[in-house]
Amino acid sequence: MRLTCPLCGARDRREFTYYGSDDYLNRPEAGAAPEAWDNYLHLRDNPAGVTRDLWYHETGCGSWLVVTRNTVTHEVLGAELVAERAK
Repeated sequence: MRLTCPLCGARDRREFTYYGSDDYLNRPEAGAAPEAWDNYLHLRDNPAGVTRDLWYHETGCGSWLVVTRNTVTHEVLGAELVAERAK
């Protein structure tokens, strides 16, 4: 599988580390109920089809990416910098 880093271009997947769903970007606010933290830390969907995942470009630029991909076809649909999403 090849991922396209917005800064470095197309690269082999082995340059990246997979972190999990982009749900990790939706951290509960300080003081949130214990149930919110339990959901955040432990409850994950495992959908077949299009997902948005966090990947770290470890041997490249060191950027965090949100990669949109299809888990059924293995097609990579796009990638964006996490830092750009926060703006």
